[in-house]
Amino acid sequence: MIYQQILEAKHQGRRLLSVLIDPDKVNEKHLDILCSNADAAAVDFFFVGGSLLTQGDMARTIAGIKKRSEIPIVIFPGNHQQVDEHADAILLLSLISGRNPDLLIGQHVLAAKRLKAAEIEILPTGYLLIDGGNMTTVQYVSGTAPIPVDQPEIAATTALAGEQLGMKLIFAEAGSGAKHPVPSGMIKAIKREINIPLIVGGGIRSAEKAEEVYSAGADVVVVGNHFEQHPELIREIAATRLNH
Repeated sequence: MIYQQILEAKHQGRRLLSVLIDPDKVNEKHLDILCSNADAAAVDFFFVGGSLLTQGDMARTIAGIKKRSEIPIVIFPGNHQQVDEHADAILLLSLISGRNPDLLIGQHVLAAKRLKAAEIEILPTGYLLIDGGNMTTVQYVSGTAPIPVDQPEIAATTALAGEQLGMKLIFAEAGSGAKHPVPSGMIKAIKREINIPLIVGGGIRSAEKAEEVYSAGADVVVVGNHFEQHPELIREIAATRLNH
C-alpha cells in the first residue's frame, strides 16, 4: 500500500522522491530516459497527470512506464477523466486553498463510480496552491488565487483544516513551471501544524533546492518539468535523500 509506505517513511525519518510525468510532455524516447534514470536512482514513485491534457494519453503513458519500470505509479489528476485502473494509487486532490467548488467536490463526484470500479488505492489529499512567482497552468485552469508566499500562517491553518476534514496527505505546490518553490518558512509552518505526511513540489530545479525543501519538513519531494528537460539530474536530486 502506497499510503503505508509514506507513513512508515515519515515515522522513520526517510525522505521520499517522486518524478512527475505529464503525458502531454513525454514521448517514448523521454520515457526510456526518465525510467532508466529513475530506476538507477531508486526513485520512490512516479506521479502521472497534468492540469490540462491536450495531446497526451494517460493510459498509454502509464502502460509505457509499467513496461519500463516497477516503480509504483500514483495518478496526480487534473480532472475526473484522469483515472486509470492500471495505476497503483491516485491522489484524490481537493483544492482546499481555493474556493472553486468544482475542485473541492464537483470533480470527485464525477469520478466516484469510475474510481470504485478501478479498485486502485485512493489517497485523499488536501492540495495547497502556493504563489510561485508567475501564472502557472494549475492557477489558470483552476481559476483560484494561490496563497501568497508572505502568508505562511494561512497555508498552515488551511493544511490543518484539511487534516481535520480527514485528508491523509497535504500537497503544497507552487505549480508546474513555477519560478520559485514553496518557501522554507511556509513548509516549516505547515509542518508544525499537521501530523499527516507533507508532499511539496513545483519549482525545484536543483539538489540544493531539494535539500532545502526536505530540511524544511517535506516528507515527499516532487520534481517534474526539470527532470523532463534534464533527466540526468534525477540521480543528483535523489542523493539528497541521504543527506541527513
